[in-house]
Amino acid sequence: MFIALLRAIKFSLQDIARNVWLSIVTVIILILAFFSINLLLSVQVISDAAIDTVRDKIDVSMYMKAEAQESEILALRAQISALNNVREVIYVSKQQALEDFQTQHKNDPDILEALRELDSNPLSASLVIRPQDVNHYDSLIADLNRISSPIIESRNFEDHKLMLEKINTITERVNQAGFAVSLLFIFITLLVLYNTIRVAIYTHRSEIGIMRLVGASDWFIRAPFIVSSIIYTLIGIILTAGLFYLFLNLLQPYLETFFMNYDFNIINYFSENFLQFFSLQFLGGVLINIIASLVAVRKYSNV
Repeated sequence: MFIALLRAIKFSLQDIARNVWLSIVTVIILILAFFSINLLLSVQVISDAAIDTVRDKIDVSMYMKAEAQESEILALRAQISALNNVREVIYVSKQQALEDFQTQHKNDPDILEALRELDSNPLSASLVIRPQDVNHYDSLIADLNRISSPIIESRNFEDHKLMLEKINTITERVNQAGFAVSLLFIFITLLVLYNTIRVAIYTHRSEIGIMRLVGASDWFIRAPFIVSSIIYTLIGIILTAGLFYLFLNLLQPYLETFFMNYDFNIINYFSENFLQFFSLQFLGGVLINIIASLVAVRKYSNV
């Protein structure tokens, strides 16, 4: 069995060398298929990150009365922090609010001039509450509404409900569209790979018939094509990984601009999941190639 396997590997390598152009075409088809699959995965990852970025910016605010003491505000912050589904409570002092306002309107001289005419800071301190899970936004609002404190001047809880509904709708549609496109693309990929392997074996139909006539076993006929399929897939997945990481390095600067102030690095994401993604693609490619090889060889050898 071991000698037969070595012979199958030898014949497979000889066949790849003799039909180098056909081998190159087969590998290119595999690279295009694998690259397209990874491109589809990257689009899904980017869309999920974009949605998470918007979700992460959702917060609610409580504005304090002008006479509220900092110790009272900090006590209220501790009370809110103890609530379920509260990820973070940020205390924005009057001075910080004023500085943020000035930064926000730094290109509007009229507003800044009007602000300088005032004798005192017109802005109030506030607490910015960020939810742990925006899917439980309504329950958090209900908990915050039950908090009663004399230092609370106003609450800004309603601004994000419509946004959340839109985000949930977009998320659902993106997932549905991604699933449909994935199924379609996988089907096309399978069809292309299957026909590519069949064309490769079709060129060897005469050799297969001769091997059958001289009494070659089923294993001896099929083994070289199975080995070739594994070699093609291995070369294809290695070259795809190199090209795809080159593409990710070109893409990352644009993503850093888009996801400004948000820790998202698509290169790190694929690196952390490298074995999972590419091993599954390799196994899938090998399985498709082997099935295509067995079917085509069976046809031309009348096994």
